[in-house]
Formats: sequence, C-alpha cells, structure tokens
Amino acid sequence: MPHTLRTLEHQIGSIPAGLVTALAQVDERKGRAQAFSRQHPEQLKTLIEIARIQSTEASNEIEGITAPPARIAALVREKTTPENRSEEEIAGYRAVLDLIHSSADAIPVTNNVVLQLHRDMYQFTPVQAGRFKTADNVVEETLPDGTRRVRFQPFPAFRADAAMTELNDLYAREVDRGHFHPLLLIGSYVFDFLAIHPFADGNGRISRLLTLLLLYRQGYGVGRYISLERLVADSKETYHDALGASTTDWHEEAHTVLPWLQYFVGIMVAAYDRFETDTSVVSGRGSKSASIKNFIRASIRDEFSIADVRAHVPSASDSLIRKVLHELRDAGAIEAQSGGRGATWRRLHRDV
Repeated sequence: MPHTLRTLEHQIGSIPAGLVTALAQVDERKGRAQAFSRQHPEQLKTLIEIARIQSTEASNEIEGITAPPARIAALVREKTTPENRSEEEIAGYRAVLDLIHSSADAIPVTNNVVLQLHRDMYQFTPVQAGRFKTADNVVEETLPDGTRRVRFQPFPAFRADAAMTELNDLYAREVDRGHFHPLLLIGSYVFDFLAIHPFADGNGRISRLLTLLLLYRQGYGVGRYISLERLVADSKETYHDALGASTTDWHEEAHTVLPWLQYFVGIMVAAYDRFETDTSVVSGRGSKSASIKNFIRASIRDEFSIADVRAHVPSASDSLIRKVLHELRDAGAIEAQSGGRGATWRRLHRDV
C-alpha cells in the first residue's frame, strides 16, 4: 500500500534549506515557550480558554458546521447542552479536544484509539461512529458556482482497516528509529491519514485532533495555548492547495509530500510566533500598543469596548487605547459600532 512514511527518505531526499530553517525556528521557539509555561502557568489560563473555544469553533467551521459564537462558547465551557445536530458535533469535538489536552501522554496512536476518538467525537449524535468506512468515498470541493469537483480518490473501503494498521505501525517504527525530525513524521502521518480517508465522515476533524495528539506526545504543546485549527481555517485555501499538490500520483507512490510538509511546518512556526506575541499580553512584556493589538486579535468575541481593552491592558491610558483603535480603524482592521463613553468596536479580521 502507498504510504509516505514508508518512502519518506526518498520523498524528501535532501531537505530544502527553507524547511530546515523552519524546523530550527520551531524548536527554538518551543524551548522558549516551555520555559515561559513553567514560569508563568497561572498567567496562561486566558490563552488556554481562548484556544479551546477557537479550536472547537474553527475545526468545525472548516467542515461547514457552525453555531452562534455565544452558543459555541457556552458549549465549550459546558454551560449548556446541544440543541441541534451542529451543536451536538461541536460538543463532541470539544470533549475529544479536552481529553487530548489532559491525557495525551496516556493515549497511544493505534487503530483502536483512532476509532475511539471518532466514536467520542460523535457521542452526542445518533451517528453510529467508531468504525472505518464501509463504502468508498471521495474528497470533494464545492466550486463558486455550486458544482462539486473530486479532489482526490482515497483508498477503497475494504482496505481502510489494513491501511490504518500499517500507517500506525510505520509511524511507531519511525519514531523509535529517530532518523527524521518529529514534525516531518507527524506531518507525513497526518497527510497519509487524509489520503486514506478511513471514515465515512469526520476525517478532517479527526485529522486535526490526531495532529494535536501526536504533537503533544513529541513535546510540542503549543496547541494548548494557540489554536492550530484557527490557523488552518484562516489559511484554508493554502491548506487545500498543499494537499492537492502532494496527493498527485499518491496511489502510484510517485507523489511529493514536500508541499504539505512545508505548509504543516509553517503552521507550527506561526503558532509559536503567535504564542510569543500573545504572551506579551499576559506577562506585560512588549509595548502597550502591541499589547492592545494582541488583545483585540486574540479576543474570543469580534465585538469589544474600551473597557474590555482596559481590563486586559491596565497599564494603557484611555488616550492611548483610543489612538490605537483609531489607527486600526483607519487600516480597515476594526470599525466603530457606537460612540460616546461606552463606545463599542467590531473586529473585521484577525490580522490586527
């Protein structure tokens, strides 16, 4: 069976200089993030809460599963129960996400575990989950005119179980061998999982949960504080382009996984960069103006007030807060919703 992990040495050959640099950047930032986490655990609670909500929202959003932001926040905080099918799936994703955050070191990656995660993700729905597909499926995209196009033809259903067994065995063997950088192994595993597409539904969301699990087990814990799913959702077109470029000729084992690995490692660089930026808010490092912008970008809600900013950046004066808000307004990043003493603003995009 074609598996990238079995032919990885041939696949990547001489690793491009840009990818080598990106891997070094991740490991450098990883060390700094671990040190900060040990020294300031209490100060990171806000980032953890934001990441839980953003990850649950974004991973489902990629698959067209949505709910009002207030409902998503309540479901993630377990302050309410699901009221419809979308909310059932959102609640299920949150449950598996929390399990991985709390117990990753005790969760080996085997077929039984992958099936259990799939079953748990659908635990609030009537779907009979936790089993590999019994009918062939395809990876499709919806074009702007509403028509659908096949992006990729995965393994047939009768080969899904054996393909996943081989993938998990190959991954475990390569981790033990220690020949490749962990991120190259994790990226290749996730890529092959998506190419196998072993479930009738939920493959994309399970792939992102498995990504988080594998990263945790290799010491890359940034997904606890920064939503990797949000970074993927915000680069969805690039995500699909990288997958498309790497799946060409996958069945013939004539594909190149490099476009996907470059995207995957780029997401990790972005995650650690964002961690360093966002921790300036909780630790007080960095300029006051940067801290204001960081709060606006990382905020769970799109709408906020000067009082909200003041509460998160208490060292900033009201005049500075207004100055930064006006600069962001002029740059098209935010817009005023109301004026006066209780003025409210709305974030138009996260690239503040």
